[in-house]
Amino acid sequence: MTSESLVETHGASVLLWAPDGQKLSDGSGALDLIGEAMGCQAEVVAVPVERVDDAFFSLSSGVAGEIVQKFVNYRIRLVLVGDITPHTDGSQALRDFVREGNRGTQVWFVATRQELDEKLRQGR
Repeated sequence: MTSESLVETHGASVLLWAPDGQKLSDGSGALDLIGEAMGCQAEVVAVPVERVDDAFFSLSSGVAGEIVQKFVNYRIRLVLVGDITPHTDGSQALRDFVREGNRGTQVWFVATRQELDEKLRQGR
């Protein structure tokens, strides 16, 4: 059983996706999650890394681009929360993708919920 929750953090409405349940693996799943976020008026969706399909982290699969583009189109921020070093250690392209995402405001990769709170506090 999953238990998503909606929280207000530094003026942003954040949908916290539960760590258990179906994995985010494609554009269709992204649209379902976006619909859920829109239904509760969330501006940010925080997804635990455990809920992200491994194909997301293989940039050549196109899964990351497909999912991120859906969130960009609907202007909802996507935040992956957790340790992704097992994925980034073997991929310079993924490290670059993560670095660029964290420079912007649309997609972030953070290690902890506290790191997400800090980014939102900074207004980024």
